[in-house]
Amino acid sequence: MLHSLPREDNYMHRGMRKQLVQILRDKSIKDENVLAAIERVPRHFFLDPAFERQSYEDRAFPITAGQTISQPYTVAFQTQLLEIKKFDKVLEIGTGSAYQAIVLAELGITLYTIERQRALYDHVGQFQLIKKYPNIKRFYGDGFEGLPSFAPFDKIIITCGAPFVPPKLVAQLKSGGIMIAPVGEDGLQKMLRITKDKEGKIKEEEMGNFMFVPMLKGKNHTK
Repeated sequence: MLHSLPREDNYMHRGMRKQLVQILRDKSIKDENVLAAIERVPRHFFLDPAFERQSYEDRAFPITAGQTISQPYTVAFQTQLLEIKKFDKVLEIGTGSAYQAIVLAELGITLYTIERQRALYDHVGQFQLIKKYPNIKRFYGDGFEGLPSFAPFDKIIITCGAPFVPPKLVAQLKSGGIMIAPVGEDGLQKMLRITKDKEGKIKEEEMGNFMFVPMLKGKNHTK
């Protein structure tokens, strides 16, 4: 299951988004720009119309290729940790449904996003909503490699469970930059905030436990 574009975004949907934002506030999301971005993005567009009401519950849903659309709290939490500034250049590993990508794009950044699943990459390319965001640059590739030709990046976000902190991504992080990465195996990851100082030294902070689908090497060409 992946997004099917419903016909409208009406007062009912906007009301459900307001309720979702209040849930996120109650769960300690404080960045008003992040909350406003989530309130603007019609999450029901990313799911089958049969799940319209459930799309504004604070939970993940399965999509194509064994992947998920992340829980809104997780999207908000990771985005808040990035400390996004307008015009930041951001690399996302794992486009997935593109929900996280569009939330980030709403914050006025330029986003470079990589997806390794060909089926998802192609499907998102047909998604009408993403065509409204020229600041999203999509790539089909291996997230462990990053995008060296577009580096360095102000911020990097990994939206799948990495078995380790990918060294090539750390190398592509600008001095003074922030990378958010869920790291760990066996279905449970520690959310790490990785900062690189002006001398290139790395600092890691643990920001809680989360569950993500695994980050895998290479490309999956299955359509």
